[in-house]
Amino acid sequence: MRIVALSLLVLWTLTLAGCQSKAAKVKQLQDQYNAEYPAYAKDCIDPETAGSADLLTGKKLTQEEIAALEAKKKERDARCKPQADRLAQLQKEILAAQQ
Repeated sequence: MRIVALSLLVLWTLTLAGCQSKAAKVKQLQDQYNAEYPAYAKDCIDPETAGSADLLTGKKLTQEEIAALEAKKKERDARCKPQADRLAQLQKEILAAQQ
């Protein structure tokens, strides 16, 4: 009887430790995501929407202005892709750790 009780206690302790480490991993990943996202948002989410806003309001842009906007977007997308991929990977890891 003691062996059964001791076995159950050990199993319960391991289960509890597993849940705590799972929660700790989720928290660690979430903290990492929260630390990296502000820099990404500042650098990569277009703060200059003037050209886009002009298009939405119906203002006509010249071909040169449109080309400049497209070139800016391509440059920003290329520069920010590694950060975006890293944040997407962190999101996947968070979701996987929560399950």
